[in-house]
Amino acid sequence: MHALSRVPKLSPRALRSSSLAPGRLTLSPTPSHSSLVPVRALTSNASTAQTDRDTITRLLYSIGTKREVERYLRIFSSSSDASHPAKFAVIKVGGAVLDNVEELAINLSFLYRVGLYPVVLHGAGPQLNTIIESAGLIPDYIDGIRVTDAKTLQIARRVFLDENLKLVAALEKLGTRARPINSGVFTADYLDKAKYGLVGKITKVDKRPIEAAIRAGALPILTSLAESDAGQILNVNADIAAGELAKELEPLKIVFLNDKGGMFHGVTGEKLDLINLDEEYDDLMKQTWVKYGTKLKLREFKELLDHLPRSSSVAVISVDSLQRELFTDDGAGTLIRRGYKLLRHNSLDSIGADRLRQVINDRDPDVLSGEESVTGVLNSLKDTPYTIYGDEPLDAVAIVSHPDGEVPILTKLLASRAGVMNGIVDNVFNAIKKDHRKLFWTARADDENRTWHFERADGSFTRAGKSLFWYGIHDVQEIEKAVKDFESKGRIPRTYLPVGPSAPPHRLVSGLGATRSYSTVARRRIPGTTRGYATAAPSTEEKRVALIGARGFTGQALTSLLSSHPYLNLTHVSSRLLAGYSLTNYTKSPVTYSDLSVQDVERMEKDGEVDAWVMALPNGVCKPFVDAVDRGAAERGDGKGGSVVVDLSADYRFEDGWTYGLPELYGRSVIRASKRISNPGCYATSTQLLVAPLLKFLKPDAWPTIFGVSGYSGAGTITGPADPDGRPTTVAKVTPESLHGGLRPYALTDHIHEREAGRHLSVLLPSGKQIKVAFVPTVAPWFSGITSVLSMPLSARVTARDVRALYEERYAGERLVTIRADAPTLPEIANQHGWTVGGFQVHSEGDRAVVVGGLDNLLKGAATQCLQNLNLALGYDELAGIPAPKA
Repeated sequence: MHALSRVPKLSPRALRSSSLAPGRLTLSPTPSHSSLVPVRALTSNASTAQTDRDTITRLLYSIGTKREVERYLRIFSSSSDASHPAKFAVIKVGGAVLDNVEELAINLSFLYRVGLYPVVLHGAGPQLNTIIESAGLIPDYIDGIRVTDAKTLQIARRVFLDENLKLVAALEKLGTRARPINSGVFTADYLDKAKYGLVGKITKVDKRPIEAAIRAGALPILTSLAESDAGQILNVNADIAAGELAKELEPLKIVFLNDKGGMFHGVTGEKLDLINLDEEYDDLMKQTWVKYGTKLKLREFKELLDHLPRSSSVAVISVDSLQRELFTDDGAGTLIRRGYKLLRHNSLDSIGADRLRQVINDRDPDVLSGEESVTGVLNSLKDTPYTIYGDEPLDAVAIVSHPDGEVPILTKLLASRAGVMNGIVDNVFNAIKKDHRKLFWTARADDENRTWHFERADGSFTRAGKSLFWYGIHDVQEIEKAVKDFESKGRIPRTYLPVGPSAPPHRLVSGLGATRSYSTVARRRIPGTTRGYATAAPSTEEKRVALIGARGFTGQALTSLLSSHPYLNLTHVSSRLLAGYSLTNYTKSPVTYSDLSVQDVERMEKDGEVDAWVMALPNGVCKPFVDAVDRGAAERGDGKGGSVVVDLSADYRFEDGWTYGLPELYGRSVIRASKRISNPGCYATSTQLLVAPLLKFLKPDAWPTIFGVSGYSGAGTITGPADPDGRPTTVAKVTPESLHGGLRPYALTDHIHEREAGRHLSVLLPSGKQIKVAFVPTVAPWFSGITSVLSMPLSARVTARDVRALYEERYAGERLVTIRADAPTLPEIANQHGWTVGGFQVHSEGDRAVVVGGLDNLLKGAATQCLQNLNLALGYDELAGIPAPKA
């Protein structure tokens, strides 16, 4: 079986815009793009420039491998010449990104220092809105297009000029030459003068001013203003202007910088890593969540890419991911490309025997090395059912052998240069995953692309220089049985048994799929973190968990997380109403609901049947069960304090002797040493994370005020009607219908989370000082997700930038904390396992800060945080079993 040994190194999204052929093509050294700079400038500053280039190149190695960085530098440097100097990249900068112009300038300067000259075009929508509103005008939009009258255009010209010069000045301050270009590039006609006013539709792009700037050794910085043939200034949409610019220049990279870092699914809230328009566009445009700006952007991107070479792509990323997007295989944000439609063939006649023969002859390394023949490969297809996957031009071809009733094996995966450049290899593999729930394949142990295999596998092991990979199987005995079957039927040529001695089961099934735990990287110390990973390796011992109160939304969320945990096994779930029914959302092993009494819990603890208890019960109900655990631990008499208990209710959040489990604020070592942990409330978690970074500026005797809006799942559950099998169902206590589409404020004073947040935040103040917070909760007609808005009087004048810096410093290295420029919206909060903060604002007098934070009340507000605490208390990596956040 072929081992994929010649597949180029690819990312989870595909090797992005690389011009390297699979394993064989070597690019000759080409002149640096800096050769476009005048000779005088080069000779006078050659030594300094080379030192800068070397230094920046070494810095780039920190975000990717040396090989990746140098490969992309060669590709980009060779993309332009003196006659076409603007071929590297078009970078469109959203107006919100300009609020942090220094960071943008630093990232652009990186490119300049290595001899790369992107064409930069920026918008200024947020800045324009602010000034227009202060002038007493109301921004008006039709079909998403800003209606522009003479007054608005006058303001827009001034705003564009100011923002353009601000960016140029920031670049020049860093020693990066930049040239402002505010006119002379775009010619436009009126889009619809009667409807939109002074809004233009671009008819012509003059690239001469851009190329002149680059030849002079300066970055061209453009605004999205155009002129009519008669000289009238017209406003044009910056995204559209960037697209027209890209059509004219045909750059290697097209990058849209926004503050969100990508495009997001409107229902799940997950970042869209990759969009293949040829394959997905029609279905995407039919989705109910694809509307307004999202639909407009997709339509614009498709129209743009339809006019460009198929190798072109659009990346939507944040500014701090620019280098990762350009110089690593993984990239960042959302990548949009035309892609290719994939075909499936079940016979040689369907694909064309001669075409396939040529592909094997040209690309198969085993054939090229003489180990196999083309005829031998084709003859092997006669003995077993198979499917051949590939695009129309066969730039990527995969052969999957799948006899009836047997596990499929991927026997060949062969890619051309175009297949690599356009990411067709990953498309093919994804198509295989859709068709086959289980799959085996092999690779050489010294394969330089082993990362590619590991990223797609659920497990692997190595024998005599070859590695066997698989996905879809999580039981060692099943793996051994499959391998025995392969060997007995000659489907794999090498002996891989016995499986067991090479690696213990937890290494074989290592969670390398979508919910990969962080335990694989726990020993790498991240600068600025407070996690003590350098002192001891996390445990990998399997342990048992019992869940009491599994019927509610939080219990269900925790059950799903435990189903993907590499070491924790859920052995008991207790629910009075569901006793006797099977647990449906736990897939590791069959589990049946029971109705555990206090006596049952005491006996189980005495006998050591579980290692941890999770109490997911309503407030006021938990104590008898905790007392039973205490009695059982005392009867066990081993001096170890018994099992770990994590309580999700509010019963022990004010109790001395219990550890309050908010790792990001109150430390991890105390949780690791604890047996009794109270899980913070959802509102209280977001409130404390919001307030803590600003405590040093807390105004004496002032109360920070938090306005919280939660999805209706936070109100709890009640028993609903039985399902067709007679099983009681769980329904929300508050329904969207009961809210009539609006908000319902409740518990307007003395809410328990108000007291909880004040009590624990006081720990962070000098001894003896106390803090009170004012909290106003509100329930909203969506299922899950909390938005918390903090308004905090300050003891000193600060800027919004100062405030953001406090949060960045406080939460540096926290992998479940996301800091963004704008206020997080529901899609960035719901169904996410961390806490997100943004929207940093300060009153014009500098004495009041407003910050917005958000989390999912069922996840980071409950189940995810519970799993963090379980992991710490049981000695695991803190984030084991918690899905990795998207980049």
